[in-house]
Amino acid sequence: MLRPQKFIRTHFDLCTGCSLCKTACSMHMFGGYNPNRSMIRIRHLWENLAHIPIVCEHCKNPMCLKVCPTKAISRHEKTGAVIIDQEKCVACGLCQKYCPLEMIYVNPETHKAFKCDLCQGDPECVQACPFNALELLNQE
Repeated sequence: MLRPQKFIRTHFDLCTGCSLCKTACSMHMFGGYNPNRSMIRIRHLWENLAHIPIVCEHCKNPMCLKVCPTKAISRHEKTGAVIIDQEKCVACGLCQKYCPLEMIYVNPETHKAFKCDLCQGDPECVQACPFNALELLNQE
C-alpha cells in the first residue's frame, strides 16, 4: 500500500526571491550549483515586490504519466512522487508538452525528460529555504 503522497506547498508571501532553493535543487539534480538547471521556477512580479515559487505538484492524476508511450513515468512507491526513468525515456517530449505547469524539462545533453523527484522524500529545496517559503506536506 502506498504511503500518503508528499508534495511541496509554496508560500509566496514568505519568498524573498533569493534562489537558494534553486541552487540546492540544481546541486541535487546535476551535481553543480546552477540555479538555471533547477526544477523550481520563481516568478518575479510587480517590480520584484512579489516572488512566486513554482514547483511540480506531483499530480494525483498526472497527464505526463498518461501520455508517456514507454511507461517511463511512474509514481514512486515510498514518496508518491511522479518520477521519470531515464533508461525508459525515449526523448519524445510528450510529457513536457502535456504538463500543465510546464515543470518537465529536457536535458540539453541527453535530450531526455527530467523533473522534480522530491529528493527521495526529503527535498533539498525545502531544507535550503531560510524563510520557510517551501513546505513538505503529506497528502492524505
